[in-house]
Amino acid sequence: MAKIDWEEYKLYKQQRQDIQKLDNFEVLLEFLRSYYNKSSSFEVFDILVDDGLGKMMLDKREISTPEELEVHLHKRLAK
Repeated sequence: MAKIDWEEYKLYKQQRQDIQKLDNFEVLLEFLRSYYNKSSSFEVFDILVDDGLGKMMLDKREISTPEELEVHLHKRLAK
């Protein structure tokens, strides 16, 4: 299981051009997709659940299953 490299996340966040449009959770999801090459909501969910801060971000959005994360991702892409 991959662990979130928060230092790399900070660098990734600083390089984003559209940072004002995204919240930290959305940036983290993009980071996991690009840095770790994870496209499955199940893989992303597992990484987030195993990390304290990632788990807190899921809890804040009341996401408790990979399916709920998938719904969140689809809603975000529909914007």
